[in-house]
Amino acid sequence: MKKTAFLFPGQGSQSVGMGLDFYQEYDGVREIFDMAEEITRINISRLCFKGPFDELTQTVNLQPSVTAVNLACLFAIEKEGVRPDISAGHSLGEYSAMHASNVVSKEDTIRLVFKRGELMHREATQYTGSMHAIIGLPINTVEELVAEVQKEGIVAVANHNTKQQIVITGAPDMVKKVSALAASRGAKAIPLKVSGAWHSELIKGAQEKFGEFMESVHFSTPDRPMLFNVTGDYAINTDDIKSIMVRQLCSPVKWYDSVRRLMAENVEIFVEVGPGKVLTGLIKKILPKDYPCKIYTVNSMKQMERFLKQTT
Repeated sequence: MKKTAFLFPGQGSQSVGMGLDFYQEYDGVREIFDMAEEITRINISRLCFKGPFDELTQTVNLQPSVTAVNLACLFAIEKEGVRPDISAGHSLGEYSAMHASNVVSKEDTIRLVFKRGELMHREATQYTGSMHAIIGLPINTVEELVAEVQKEGIVAVANHNTKQQIVITGAPDMVKKVSALAASRGAKAIPLKVSGAWHSELIKGAQEKFGEFMESVHFSTPDRPMLFNVTGDYAINTDDIKSIMVRQLCSPVKWYDSVRRLMAENVEIFVEVGPGKVLTGLIKKILPKDYPCKIYTVNSMKQMERFLKQTT
């Protein structure tokens, strides 16, 4: 099989009904949901399969819910005998990628994202924040606009998703100022439906507590390479990985750099493992049209069968 990367989505990929067909098909998936519900005391299967959507999207519920579906999709693929050469995830999705690389157990993956969601929610209720997607400007221009406004308040780059799709984050007035400057340069600024200023200094209060919690979790050396958002690079040492994952809360997601790195590594099969198809859309925008590859989305039994039929 050609060099394969499994990519795991994060917040923003959720939908009511996600994961249901895998839940109905595999005992192991039902065990994942039962385990997640026991750890979180949240009825994750009900939220994922029936909603309501507003309750599902509350970050305390959403982080373990999306992660449970990511792990369910991964379980199903691995059950069919396919494992990745490299794993990566977008923000929250990194925790599923760590499990795919055997850095943390399924149980600890859920524990980590549940604690992460609790701490992020706590900070978001104390400090109002917002996020906008800036479409049509390169990263260096957006960084210059952010630096200009940063003198007045908190604003930062949250995600470098594609060459000219960059998400900014911070205090609402500061985010609006950067968006206005970007619009004056011909860009589009799109407000995102989020409950906090993720990947900004406004949730820095979550970092210390999360770092303390992480010390109680066993991390193993990855058994296959994993790319990290904070660096756009690999890490092997478990202390380094813990430090990176704590910093990830307030650092930009270098998704564009990560996908370009996968391209440099000659990855030819990209598989989005989890709900939605957000990452599939980003990958298609990042990779050159003539780059030889196949891109798959595995978020249902039907999509998994298509992937397996064409690659095994």
